[in-house]
Amino acid sequence: MINKVTIKTLQQKKDLKEKITMLTGYDYQTAKLIDQAGIDIILVGDSLGMVVLGYENTLRVTIEDMIYHSKAVTRGSKRAMVVTDLPFMAYKIADISQTVQNAGRIIKESRATAVKMEGGQDIVEEVKATIDAGIPVMGHLGLTPQSVNQFGGFKVQCKEESAAKKLVEDALALEGAGIFALVLECIPAKLAKEVTEQLSIPTIGIGAGKDCDGQVLVTQDMLGILSDFTPRFVRRYADLDNQIKQAFKNYKEEVQNGNFPSLDESFS
Repeated sequence: MINKVTIKTLQQKKDLKEKITMLTGYDYQTAKLIDQAGIDIILVGDSLGMVVLGYENTLRVTIEDMIYHSKAVTRGSKRAMVVTDLPFMAYKIADISQTVQNAGRIIKESRATAVKMEGGQDIVEEVKATIDAGIPVMGHLGLTPQSVNQFGGFKVQCKEESAAKKLVEDALALEGAGIFALVLECIPAKLAKEVTEQLSIPTIGIGAGKDCDGQVLVTQDMLGILSDFTPRFVRRYADLDNQIKQAFKNYKEEVQNGNFPSLDESFS
């Protein structure tokens, strides 16, 4: 019997000081491999806009995009928890009931376990309403990609004392609203440690130092598939960009010179 990762599992890991692992996934096969590797959480991030769809940022990603990719990921995941981003303009809107409806569509149609929402005290009421509807919510503070235009690009956040203070307040407000975990992105390691120690729920860092309760990376980054730009916080565990390109070149050459297919690869 497969022991499915649950919210209780993640909380137990924090309490026992066992690190939580999370990677992004956008398709069935990748999700299957991540799941088989024993990763705790697969995040269907709106980063798929950049990684899969080729957009310059995450802002053009739609609810339909998130549902489509989440369906594939949940089909590939047997053990890992699947969390799906609520995309830009699916929340932080005047009608909170629409936020709940959008979150509900993701859970109902894709079978993901939870949704992730970016923001602090400004989204507390939406978070509460979503959780009250029976939908678990993961929070996200620091560098929140859906606010990239406000930030003026992808930069480290909360270096100033006032911004750091606000992030702590936001984190506590989100915990009070009922989130089960919090992603901290691109903030000073010392601040991430402070937040992690103040919260009773797990924190998951990306560019936030080693003292968070867990870590997350974009899978394509850590596999070395995206070679245009590698953020400082990424550690490459493979160099698939060059390996894949070389495989394509080898295939092209062998087709052109007649070495593929061979007699063993043909039918009589």
